[in-house]
Amino acid sequence: MEQADVQTHPIRVVVTDDLKRSRLTVFFRSLLAIPQFIVLCLWAIAVWLVTIVNWFATLFMGRSPDALHNFIAAFLVFQTRVTAYIYLLSEPWPPFGSSGDYPVDLRVAGPQPQNRWTVFFRFILAIPAVLLASVFRTLNQVLALVSWFYALATGQISDGIRSIGVYCLGYEQQTYGYILFATDRYPSLSGAPSA
Repeated sequence: MEQADVQTHPIRVVVTDDLKRSRLTVFFRSLLAIPQFIVLCLWAIAVWLVTIVNWFATLFMGRSPDALHNFIAAFLVFQTRVTAYIYLLSEPWPPFGSSGDYPVDLRVAGPQPQNRWTVFFRFILAIPAVLLASVFRTLNQVLALVSWFYALATGQISDGIRSIGVYCLGYEQQTYGYILFATDRYPSLSGAPSA
């Protein structure tokens, strides 16, 4: 995975998508996403099992092992793509997996040293971020509903709605990355998606 520079969070969303949407795919978006959703659910089960192993490994080594980190990072990338597609933040059907580029994509820095104390108490420390991420997810669901009607009427989505949606998605993915030990950095409310 890509190394993030010092000024940005190690997990960040990158947007290269325009605002145009096909009315036909918007109308059937939930149905079209079913195959990705099934793969995502199965992958999530494996990720939670890997996270238990990763917790012990990170606690012992002081950093996430490369293989475990890359597995979790690939899941986060795929999850970002599927979520962006379902919430109309991106137009093309997301490919299975995390390779290649996608119009709303996630960049995850490689494994870095992590503080063993924060690793040990990670699930407790993450509670405020998880609560805020769930608020952002709810907001994204409401924005997706508004975008659905807007896109059916106009053939595009609002730049403002997409910006808010991508911001919320980015915070949510940083939270998941923190919980899954992909990064030691707490989710950040600052910043915006990069292009």
